[in-house]
Amino acid sequence: WMKKANATAPAINVIETDTEYKVEVAAPGMNKEDFNVHVDENGNLVIAMEKKCECKDGCKDKDECKEKEKKSRYLRREFSYTKFKQTLILPEDVVKDTIKASMNDGVLSIELPRKSPDSKNNITKVIEIK
Repeated sequence: WMKKANATAPAINVIETDTEYKVEVAAPGMNKEDFNVHVDENGNLVIAMEKKCECKDGCKDKDECKEKEKKSRYLRREFSYTKFKQTLILPEDVVKDTIKASMNDGVLSIELPRKSPDSKNNITKVIEIK
């Protein structure tokens, strides 16, 4: 699936069942607008995260956030990953058209349905001879 990107990257779980794979990304303090999840041109799952504003109070825009930062400073800051990108190589049995994602309690969950064993065996591909 993947190797650990770096120590500041969020923790990721990958779970396998008979019917799906599930990817969970620990992202406390993030919301769904902070994520971009897509399948790239090579068929890989790309999870990108960028925190638009880091204010604890949940300010409405960047200018408001900058004003609040001017009035205070961090003495210690350990849980601030503002940018993150992870690419996962998907197994061949993932149905890419039906991937779903949701955000709940600081965890991004991505459901990757698997092709049924019957449909895997019935796939045939004619190869043209040139």
